Amino acid sequence: MIFNFERCIPVDWFGSMTGLAGAAMLASNTFISPYGWVMFFLSNIAWITHGVKTRTWALVLMQSGFIITSTVGIVRWVL
Repeated sequence: MIFNFERCIPVDWFGSMTGLAGAAMLASNTFISPYGWVMFFLSNIAWITHGVKTRTWALVLMQSGFIITSTVGIVRWVL
């Protein structure tokens, strides 16, 4: 049997939780702040997945742009 991720945690909820966690981490202005970009990146992937599954192309386009900014944040703040 193939593992069904959506039975575990729906991808839209995962995207929401990681996006909120990323925002809180950045806003905290502490040693964990740089890792907020990683959470944003995970959120972007989740929302792109959700957008493709639901054929919400505007969401896919927006999150594709945000994944670029998240990547820049990771490169500049984490690596």
